[in-house]
Amino acid sequence: MVNVAVGPHGSPQWAADAIVAGGGTVTDYDEAVGLVWIDFDRVDELERVLDANPGIEWVQLPWAGVERFAHLFDSRRTWTSAKGVFGPAVAELALGMLLGGMRHIVAYSRLSHWSEDHGVNLVGANVVIVGGGGIATSLAAMLKPFGCHVTVVRNRVQDMPDVHVVVGQGDLDSVLPGADAVVLALALTDDTVGMFSRTQFELMERHAWIVNVARGRHIVTDDLVWALTTGQIGGAALDVTDPEPLPEGHPLWSMHNCFITPHVGNTADMVPALLSVRIADNVRRLARGESLDGLIDVDLGY
Repeated sequence: MVNVAVGPHGSPQWAADAIVAGGGTVTDYDEAVGLVWIDFDRVDELERVLDANPGIEWVQLPWAGVERFAHLFDSRRTWTSAKGVFGPAVAELALGMLLGGMRHIVAYSRLSHWSEDHGVNLVGANVVIVGGGGIATSLAAMLKPFGCHVTVVRNRVQDMPDVHVVVGQGDLDSVLPGADAVVLALALTDDTVGMFSRTQFELMERHAWIVNVARGRHIVTDDLVWALTTGQIGGAALDVTDPEPLPEGHPLWSMHNCFITPHVGNTADMVPALLSVRIADNVRRLARGESLDGLIDVDLGY
């Protein structure tokens, strides 16, 4: 058996149950070789725990997006995230946003009268997905029945199932013209902050929608407001914003061609069942000396 702690103290019982399900023993920090950290906000506390307990060799983080923890990453420990765990759930939301936006379903639902018809097909559309992880993989599979032409922009160029073209991140601007929709599904790093600004919006088609299920800071918010106000793009569906949440009265709240959900790609209802599988599996792998799932590249920061 392998000793694994759960933090911070007071974390829900399901996390400890997942450790036991993986064959591990739940212990205090000072006896643990592994640590399952459930809280996304208490980063300073995690740092103190790690400083005080050098015997912890592995840390499991609760989400796929781990930018808040990046300053803690080092090669002395093995770090894993929830990358891939919530991919299908977030991709499902992205698919709904594509349909809700491109077919104007959300805009129609806000009206109190009959309206003229608007909208373009998702069937046969050219869809660009920025990011090549679990969300992109799941979304590409979901788009297959729609007959979409899928292009993925990612850091490492490699073949992906259900994807027609894969290009490097440096080629983003070259694939925006002709795209009917762009989905942001990538990790937030110093290189991706503000990657969608007026320059990128000017390259997009006037009917194209942008969907962001990643992080709000990928998009320059003022430039998005400009693109939506001027009709430079067709619309935006945002599960994340910058700042988050947007303040009351912000123009994005009331735009007819924009709708916002409150960062619900994966909800609190989904987390226990989905993350428990990753925790239990990694506890088993740790005990067997096998490579863990969801490994974080400490140099890349995700």
